[in-house]
Amino acid sequence: MNLVRMGVAAAALLVLASAASAADPIVIKYSHVVAENTPKGLSALKFRDLVAERLGGKVKVEVFPNSQLFNDDTVLQAMLLGDVQLAAPSLSKFEKYTQSLQIYDLPFLFKDMEAVEKFQNSPAGQKMLDSMAKKGLLGLGYLHNGMKQISASKPLRVPADAAGLKFRIMTSDVLAAQFDALKATPLKKPFSEVFTLLQTRAVDGQENTWSNIWSQKFHEVQPYITESNHGVLDYLVVTSAEFWTGMPADIRKEVKKALDESIAYGNKTSHEIAEGDRKKIADSGRTTIIQLDDRQRALWVDAMKPVWKQFEKEIGPDLIQAAADFSKP
Repeated sequence: MNLVRMGVAAAALLVLASAASAADPIVIKYSHVVAENTPKGLSALKFRDLVAERLGGKVKVEVFPNSQLFNDDTVLQAMLLGDVQLAAPSLSKFEKYTQSLQIYDLPFLFKDMEAVEKFQNSPAGQKMLDSMAKKGLLGLGYLHNGMKQISASKPLRVPADAAGLKFRIMTSDVLAAQFDALKATPLKKPFSEVFTLLQTRAVDGQENTWSNIWSQKFHEVQPYITESNHGVLDYLVVTSAEFWTGMPADIRKEVKKALDESIAYGNKTSHEIAEGDRKKIADSGRTTIIQLDDRQRALWVDAMKPVWKQFEKEIGPDLIQAAADFSKP
């Protein structure tokens, strides 16, 4: 009898454990590499709050900023292993999964963020969200940061000023070619290491947006910033196909709705944050912002634009032209 009772008790515990497990919320770990006061950081927090408000105990979002969980060079593999469910790496980080997203690294392709957004919302831009589906990754939306500037240990007014300098770049062959075109040395290093690299003079400069330069205090260890607006730094909010399709359809629909709203919120604030952070950097007196005149800017365009031709076969000439068309007067 004791054995029977023990068996019944064990079965009961299994039932209770199963019920408890069924009631556990779906956990979405959202990993990113920037500070919480950036467009991406604010968007992630908005998503967490919207999910908590609308899905209660059904879904729980945990946000890990500042590379607390993974950096952008490791997060996609971690996602495919199920260690993280949501991330927003820069578009540069996807080149080993798809070549089409390299288009966003081409220098001087987009004249401003309005042109970027128009292209991303076009059929060609939306099609790229699914370009990695066969490799287990799904793009869920584009998240803006802004146009990139170039900082350095010396003033950069014309391309020749960059020759011989070492620049930290993201893991991107296009960005490497961009600095090669300037006769500079590109070094692929994680975002979390940039401040130390600049502070110790292991590199001479870097490229980034106003919000990243301000939030990471790069301006404190870089005496010059050239306002080049030469490229775009945007992110792709991404998940694993296995996780996304494994969610119940009704919950997935609500999660996507919350995510869309959080992305729209982040994109709406990105321009305001960029302008505000630029002013903070200028007011800090820690660095000099160099504004290019038309002649100087034309020299930078002439030096960098050959990179388009270099990657034309990989990206596709029609796709490059479609993007360029949104920057025409």
